[in-house]
Amino acid sequence: MMLTMLVDVDHLLADPIYDPNRCSIGFHPLHRLPMIIGYLALCVFSKTRWLGLGLVIHMALDSIDCQVNTGSWIN
Repeated sequence: MMLTMLVDVDHLLADPIYDPNRCSIGFHPLHRLPMIIGYLALCVFSKTRWLGLGLVIHMALDSIDCQVNTGSWIN
């Protein structure tokens, strides 16, 4: 599940790479709704369940971070 943190590699595509006032949900390619739906679909299959669960947890934590830091759930 720790490998699911590699989903943040898409932050390297942003300019600037780090912006404390930017919500990653909806902004970065691997943090958009179609991808999140795909991560939820991974939870259905037993072979990919842990990967999907890790990615869903990651997106949930990013959403909470958005709410705490910017006051919105998505970008």
